Amino acid sequence: MAGATTAQRGNSGSARKGKGSGSPKPPKPPRSSGPLKGSGPRGPGLQRLVRRMRHRGPVLLCLLAAVFLVGGGSWVLYGSSWLRVEKVTASGTGVLTPEQVLAAAAVPVGAPLVTVDTDEIAARVRSRLPRVDSVDVVRAWPHGIGLKVTERKPVLLIKKDANFVEVDASGVRFDTVPKAPAGVPVLELSAAQSPSGRRFDEERLLREAVGVAGDLPEAVAKETVQVKVGSYDSVVLELARGRTVVWGSGEQGEAKGRALTALLKAAPKADRFDVSVPTAPAVSGS
Repeated sequence: MAGATTAQRGNSGSARKGKGSGSPKPPKPPRSSGPLKGSGPRGPGLQRLVRRMRHRGPVLLCLLAAVFLVGGGSWVLYGSSWLRVEKVTASGTGVLTPEQVLAAAAVPVGAPLVTVDTDEIAARVRSRLPRVDSVDVVRAWPHGIGLKVTERKPVLLIKKDANFVEVDASGVRFDTVPKAPAGVPVLELSAAQSPSGRRFDEERLLREAVGVAGDLPEAVAKETVQVKVGSYDSVVLELARGRTVVWGSGEQGEAKGRALTALLKAAPKADRFDVSVPTAPAVSGS
């Protein structure tokens, strides 16, 4: 029994040995990080390039988008027909007409709106239309140009033959009209007989008269028919209904205007008022 047992163990060991002594299994190929099936060669340089592209891709896309936006925007502004001048309007006119302003402006219809020189247009309007004191030129996207003018307002008239020269509050003679506008007094200069005529020439006296006219309260200005200037300190106003105002010099104009307004209310039937000293005004003829 013992021998049989030994024999069995020997046979069993032989069997195990025989099973293990068969043809060896082929070794597994080493794992490789090489390219997948269907891809080309991939060296270290290419890998680095791929990694850079992965990190820089969004930046490049943003740069490309910016280039396209700038290029497209420039084309829309300058090259396309979408943003070109098609309509020009004028507003703020009183004596002038919108057509006169548009003709003076000469806005290049059909030009790209972004290339229109608004300062040049404004300068053209002012030089061709002296009545215009200022003009605001604005782009009205997508197809318009707007012109808003401010006209000069006359505060005095200078008689010239059968016509009248209009003078604004800055002393600018800006237009000659055949008929005197209502509510604007006529200037009469008689400084040649004054001893101060050598010191104050006609232009200086004109500025004084303009200053006086500008200081008049609105209600008084409408009643003023004539401004007589005999010298620097001798300005007389002729009002409607034959009333006379001794104004004196052009100094303290606002105070004189307030004093005259109060006198006209207090003595409506008076025909002579003196405000040359506004703190001591006087009336007569009431």
